[in-house]
Amino acid sequence: MIGKLDLYRIFSAVSRNKSFSKAAEELYMTQSAVSQAISKLEKELDIQLFNRTSRGAELTAEGNLLHEYVKSALGIIQVAEGRLSEFKMLKNGKLRIGVGDTISRYFLLPYLEQFHDEYPGINLNIMNRTTSEIIDLIKSGKADVGICNLPVQDDQLEVIPCKEIQDTFVCGEKYKKITEKPISLDHLMKLRLIFLERKSNSRMFVENFLKERGYQVSPVFELGSYDLVLEFTKINLGISCVIKEFAKDYLDRGDLYEVQLDEKIPKRSIGICYLKNVPLSRAASKFVESINAV
Repeated sequence: MIGKLDLYRIFSAVSRNKSFSKAAEELYMTQSAVSQAISKLEKELDIQLFNRTSRGAELTAEGNLLHEYVKSALGIIQVAEGRLSEFKMLKNGKLRIGVGDTISRYFLLPYLEQFHDEYPGINLNIMNRTTSEIIDLIKSGKADVGICNLPVQDDQLEVIPCKEIQDTFVCGEKYKKITEKPISLDHLMKLRLIFLERKSNSRMFVENFLKERGYQVSPVFELGSYDLVLEFTKINLGISCVIKEFAKDYLDRGDLYEVQLDEKIPKRSIGICYLKNVPLSRAASKFVESINAV
């Protein structure tokens, strides 16, 4: 059964070609089927659209008016179909990512570079927030995905670990002597400690580890920037808690030294988070795949 939109497509073809037979060839239809479709449209509209002559089909005044509107409407539909195809092929679209400053710099940048190289038409919107703020962005629909320090426990979120990390303590040259052998947590708590600010997930994870063993953290510095933590430690302002993988350059250069503990802090992960019951956009799905593929 031919729908109304198909009738207008056939009408447009006959209008352009000024011929039922040429329209039939263009549409891969029989001339009879084209003629029946036009007759049906004329009957539904209760108006004559074409004058049938020996030279072909000429639009009536009413048909010419309809042709202008149909041409415009079909053009808009064609543009829309093209845009949908671009979205499907990831030639167009938007990807909104919530991520912390530290993870952006030390983990996410290579993936963003690769994704942008492969899909330059996708507009990347990066929102730098803490883990709790990223979760709020996802749940409010303002971010498609989040890259967070785990653990994240929320029944509304799908959480996929993508990189294992190790929290550790490091020091500068002045404190290098304490790295000669593992030290106890008692010893650690007597040192000048540098931590990220309280709202960071990394800080809370290590702080909970110490609390479970009866220790209360009282840092001499609480900083909002991971880079500042590293730099404060480098100039011997204290012993800092860092993510070993993100301090690799400092450790490799000998700017910082790892402090071994009698009781090692458990490993944890960085993970991708998104809403469970809301399908990911094609761009977001491809981005998640690109990280998980490594």
